Amino acid sequence: MLFLRLFPSLVPLTFSLILPHSSPQPLLLILLLFFLSLQSSLVLSPLFIQSLSSSTYSLSLPFFSSFTYFYLSVFLQLFLSLRAMRWCTRRRSRTVCLSLVVASLSLHLLLIILSRSVYQNHCDAPSPRQTHLHTLRALVDTNYTSRMLDNHASYAKTPPDTRKVNSSHMDSNGPQKMSEKDAVTTKMAVKVGHGHKEEGPVDTHTMTVRVGKFGSMGIKPMGSGMSKLEALFSHPLYNMPTPPIHEDDWLLKVNYSDIGDDSAHWNRSSDSHPPWLRFHLGISRWQLYPHLDPNMAPLAQQLSTHRIVSAGKSGGTQLKLVMSFPNYGQAILKPMKQERDEETNFNLYYFSDFERHNAEIAAFHLDRVLGYRRIPPAVGRLVDVVTEIKDITTDHKLARTFFTSPVNNVCFYGQCSYYCSTEHAVCGRPQNLEASLAMMLPDTSLATRRSWRSPWKRSYSRSKLAVWEKDPDYCDTVKKTPPYNKGTRLVDLIDMTILDFLMGNMDRHHYETFEKFGNNTFLLHLDNGRAFGRHSTDEPSILTPLEQCCRIRRSTLLHLRLLSLPQYRLSDVMRDSLSHDPLFSVAPLLSELHLSALDRRLVTVLQTVSRCQERQRSRHGEGDDDVIYDDRRAVSAVSQ
Repeated sequence: MLFLRLFPSLVPLTFSLILPHSSPQPLLLILLLFFLSLQSSLVLSPLFIQSLSSSTYSLSLPFFSSFTYFYLSVFLQLFLSLRAMRWCTRRRSRTVCLSLVVASLSLHLLLIILSRSVYQNHCDAPSPRQTHLHTLRALVDTNYTSRMLDNHASYAKTPPDTRKVNSSHMDSNGPQKMSEKDAVTTKMAVKVGHGHKEEGPVDTHTMTVRVGKFGSMGIKPMGSGMSKLEALFSHPLYNMPTPPIHEDDWLLKVNYSDIGDDSAHWNRSSDSHPPWLRFHLGISRWQLYPHLDPNMAPLAQQLSTHRIVSAGKSGGTQLKLVMSFPNYGQAILKPMKQERDEETNFNLYYFSDFERHNAEIAAFHLDRVLGYRRIPPAVGRLVDVVTEIKDITTDHKLARTFFTSPVNNVCFYGQCSYYCSTEHAVCGRPQNLEASLAMMLPDTSLATRRSWRSPWKRSYSRSKLAVWEKDPDYCDTVKKTPPYNKGTRLVDLIDMTILDFLMGNMDRHHYETFEKFGNNTFLLHLDNGRAFGRHSTDEPSILTPLEQCCRIRRSTLLHLRLLSLPQYRLSDVMRDSLSHDPLFSVAPLLSELHLSALDRRLVTVLQTVSRCQERQRSRHGEGDDDVIYDDRRAVSAVSQ
């Protein structure tokens, strides 16, 4: 075989030595091309046949390496052969021609020796299971994991072998090891909520879960093809049984007497309803939308792709517009004013900050990941400033604020209290403008909302401090004041506090509830545009309600503990969730620095809860009933 590979390069040069005094170029060129084609078949055929008989992994490396060898050898043979013929036809010495022949044969022999390793190396396809286990091992064994677990006081009693997967065990028993890890995750999450481990069927009151073959209640573990977000939402903590929703617990009711003969086609889950109407009819006393709501996909599609038929000014301190769709749905648009990687100026007060479009979108995703579901769906969209705003608006004052910038970008500034001027105009590129579109809630004529002043509202002054900033026992007064003296209002406020701290939102002066449900309902987490302004620093004062009151929902604590584990790390889940937004194709909605800040702030929240539990134990001995509010028992009592 070696002679056959050497033979094609030997023949043309031999002819050039035999016929040095003639003009053999045409004949030699024909012979050269013939033997080069012969060489290509000898070189490529074995590899091509071998590649076809093996997997696709073995097709890539040897086959393309042979092409590299072939073209390199062809180039050297052409150059040296033509050079030899040129020199020999000029009656040069046979010694020179012989030297060229030796050089050609030596180089060609070297190429053949190098190419033999390509034939001998067999490229086996990596085992998908081994690849995935390697990824999981890298995820679990990161320094971040050990730092996270060490910072949690509740994990101090956990054996070290349950915190990190031993790489020596990642062999053929890898799936079993990972399922055991998932089982430990579930038991740890349950242990945090109760102070003891217990296995058995799902119990609404005790929140214990059955640990099955694949970790938890038969849910597939990480490593079975699920994304981070899917794995989190499949966890038992996100699929706890809930009491049935009574008719009075729905926000809206369809008046069938006004529909007449078409009443049979009207119900809450009818596919004939537009997505925005299904969203409105799905609002209950406990949440804006259910877990794994199938209506989220068509609703997001409407917000991001449906034709906009009108655009009008909306109230507020900064620029936002009300956008209407052909099916009568409406959404609030907030335009892009700040680049994603740009941090808020440290010289600005919290009440002077810009509102960011990506903050509204990321807040919706974070609220859903935490299991709250109290922020209306928000989606990113590229809006044509001319055809989707200027040409269709009926607001003449808004239309007069449009202008063309010196670089031919279409801009406008609208009308509002802050940052609505030529100096703070929003501009397309040249006409496309990034924006967030958040689904509007039912009109107040159908579902009245009540606005509540937050007890921990900031002073919104450059020099004055709020009462809670000066009184460390301020929460004792709040606990005696309605509606915080009973029910779930206080822990609802703590939930909102945790959300605001994670995303760095200092602008929570009021919150709203649906008046129909009275005080026994969830809080609406609206207006989150000033969140995610800074990633380099945290604002501990946002956590003051939790620090002072030392009260938290059991379900909230369990979710936070779960999101601190490496399999369900908050930053990873958020990255996965935000990747489904349409604007992700333009750029990630949150920078990696903001995602890392979420993990860092989550540690701070859990440390605060641990300090509260330690203070409780130091005062009253064992037990943390004053710290952890058993919301599952409360929901069951209300439903009965």
